[in-house]
Amino acid sequence: MINKSTIDAVFDAARLEEVIGDFVQLKKAGSNFKGLSPFSDERTPSFMVSPVKQIWKDFSSGKGGNVIAFLMEHEHFTYPEAIKYLAKKYNIEVEETEQTDEQKQQADERESMYLVSEFANTFFQNSLHKTEQGKAIGLTYFKERGFTEETIKKFDLGYSPDTWDAFTSEAIKKGYQLEYLEKTGLTIVKEPAGRSGGEKQFDRFKGRVMFPIQSMSGRVLGFGGRILTNEKKAAKYLNSPESDIYHKSKVLYGIYHAKQSIAKEDNCYLVEGYTDVIQFNQTGVTNVVSSSGTALTSDQIRLISRLTKNITVLFDSDAAGMRASIRGIDLILEQGMNVKVCSFPDGEDPDSFAKQNTAEELTAYLDENVQDFISFKASLLQQESKNDPIKKAELVRDMVTSISKIPDVIKREIYVQECSRIMDISEDVLFDTLAQIRNTDIKDQRKQQKQRDKPLEVVKSETAKSPKVNRQHELERKIIEILLLYGKREEEFEDLVLKENEDGELVMEPEVHTTKVFEKVYLDLQDDEIEFTNDNFKAVYAILIEKLHQEEDFKIENFINHTAPEIASEITAIMMNEERHALHRWHDMEIHVKRKDYTVPQYVSDTILNLRRFLINQKVEELSQEVKIRGMDDNQGTIQDIMDYQFLKKILSEKLNRVI
Repeated sequence: MINKSTIDAVFDAARLEEVIGDFVQLKKAGSNFKGLSPFSDERTPSFMVSPVKQIWKDFSSGKGGNVIAFLMEHEHFTYPEAIKYLAKKYNIEVEETEQTDEQKQQADERESMYLVSEFANTFFQNSLHKTEQGKAIGLTYFKERGFTEETIKKFDLGYSPDTWDAFTSEAIKKGYQLEYLEKTGLTIVKEPAGRSGGEKQFDRFKGRVMFPIQSMSGRVLGFGGRILTNEKKAAKYLNSPESDIYHKSKVLYGIYHAKQSIAKEDNCYLVEGYTDVIQFNQTGVTNVVSSSGTALTSDQIRLISRLTKNITVLFDSDAAGMRASIRGIDLILEQGMNVKVCSFPDGEDPDSFAKQNTAEELTAYLDENVQDFISFKASLLQQESKNDPIKKAELVRDMVTSISKIPDVIKREIYVQECSRIMDISEDVLFDTLAQIRNTDIKDQRKQQKQRDKPLEVVKSETAKSPKVNRQHELERKIIEILLLYGKREEEFEDLVLKENEDGELVMEPEVHTTKVFEKVYLDLQDDEIEFTNDNFKAVYAILIEKLHQEEDFKIENFINHTAPEIASEITAIMMNEERHALHRWHDMEIHVKRKDYTVPQYVSDTILNLRRFLINQKVEELSQEVKIRGMDDNQGTIQDIMDYQFLKKILSEKLNRVI
């Protein structure tokens, strides 16, 4: 268990916008920040971060909370892991008590797989640096590639011993379960042919140099291993298999080291291999990631899009590599990203070129040789078509197909104009071709959607009604909102009180008093013996009233930090309600949202009166049903109660300036 003093120190030091900024590209929006949701696929920002409140809200998925909640949602951390991650980021020493065996066993399956992967990472590094075989084979290989000691340690490079079960035996000896060694793919378990029992276990990465593949937060998800012998049957590079923690289509090698510089430079260099990424970093260009030898996927592009809208694809002059890059370009365009390309001289690749040049020379080359995707595609495909008109027509259609992938209409038009200029073809012809391609794509999409969807059923009118609004839930939520936003404020309230005048008539007279908002709420609800029906609101209300009574310097962020995740999420949704208006830029469209804090006393009084009125309506409805069932003669007392409640309702309506 982590000591409370460490947890408090972490919350004091952590800045929400800094932590989230490591994973999402945030842009200033008034006093807040906004960005693309990291939890859903979107092109318009719906993710808001409030540095003042130290909370975030994702309006597309409904998720929200504090800094810990973000790490738990985004990185699938447990609470202790999130604390440790922040402690490491802010150089805070973690004080904790020893876990019992029972607590260790309670770690869930995913967590066990992460622990196994971290152990493997440490084992491979120790093997590289502290064993004779590791130093003679693995370390020598890395140094021959030109990697410095500092670079080797930065990327946690390692070596898996060239024996059948060196890693597996050590892991089992240290108490790690074979089940998780197998599920992460680090160990292969096979049953000998022809007989049952006696399973054989051996290391997947035997005799390979190791490249750990990390998540955006630095967690080890899997490994890439390169063989150093010339065995014909063995693959040169071998990756961890798919698992609950490693999905190769959703991971980019180097993203952990590159995320900050990608956001800072507002550009991401995309290369093919591990060593390309490492060599670029060693040279001094750090905003670079790799798809790790796999075909580029939409998920990988979306990972980059959280940090920047600009991707520069780098590749060597190898024809196969160029073809793969062209396919990737269309996918990048489809995701609404800006893409440029840059190739290296014959015989060079990103790794070798970076190795031979300084950071300044490398950056200058990239700046001078980078091309727009249209120019690149034209120059590449023109070499193949030469003077063949048929091939040239295919080339033009190929270029227009790429343009058709771009979601933005203005960008599409600009690229059509550029294509017309380069290929010397009229814009009208290109626009016609573009329309044909897009219409075909739309038809195909509709056809696929039709196949996926079930036949539509006719819905009867009585079941097609709009969902009924839970009025009591909304009013209870408003009371929690009032306590959170204005609980400690002292305000002047005007209450209308029933008094007898000189003629003996009951009349409403104003009575002004000054009190704190939370006291007003508490006393009014207590007078009417009103209880919350929503369990979350009931729990929040009890804790809030207690904190507001006891703590003179009550802070919402401290309150959120010590509540259950489901309650914290509800509080965040309430706290970020005003930010929703800013997110949709209603003010820019001259839709002016009146802020509640301009008339806090009126807002508080109206909310409480509305809740009273709602509950009275409920009571009148309930009593009226009794009268219907029993008849008028047997319910004189009930009828009198209804009349009394109707009188109360009339008084409340007068207070609310409403006419029944």
